Amino acid sequence: MKYGLALHTSSPALGLAIGTTTEDVRCQTWDLGRETSNYLHPYLRDFLSPQTWQDLGWLAVAHGPGGFTGARLGIVTARTLAQQLDLPVFAISSLAAIAWQLPQAGAIAISMPAQRGEIFGAVYQVSLDRQEFTTILADLVFSAADWDAQLAQLQPSYHHTVPQSANLAHTVAGVLALARLEYDRGQRPHWSLAVPFYGQHPVINSAVASSILALP
Repeated sequence: MKYGLALHTSSPALGLAIGTTTEDVRCQTWDLGRETSNYLHPYLRDFLSPQTWQDLGWLAVAHGPGGFTGARLGIVTARTLAQQLDLPVFAISSLAAIAWQLPQAGAIAISMPAQRGEIFGAVYQVSLDRQEFTTILADLVFSAADWDAQLAQLQPSYHHTVPQSANLAHTVAGVLALARLEYDRGQRPHWSLAVPFYGQHPVINSAVASSILALP
């Protein structure tokens, strides 16, 4: 079975994960700060062992939100590897990876500070067995008032989490797991589709949103 390799560089730490299944995963993180660009490639090479590049079947990368320079570094690395190895690349939201690794199921709202007092926010629906993961409100930059308004529409049945640390590398296992869900369903995204998060407009799954709002 081919391995999946995930990179998380959208925060001040570097996170790498590799595995063939959700149970067979090896992860490691390094708090590198501004030195990530200098150490990413040698750390990635050393981390890959005992596997080889030829053992990989797909790549995953956190595309943000977070530090744009760091996210771009991960995206460029993943795209370059994918071109050389002829592999698909799954670009995964940093917020989605956080939601995936929480113990809660159901509607999960994730937010983290952006610039100028704004907020990165998203809402997901997660099944208890972690076999289903649906985006209700995709990543977007909100004003504080607009984010509060979004949360008000979800009350009372949702869980809201704000990461306590700016270092998100520990959620690289979530990046790998979410990419595997898509890979197992036959998705094979071309490397050119992997781009950093720019604060694009959200995509709302209206059917799921309606079911959440209808919960008692």
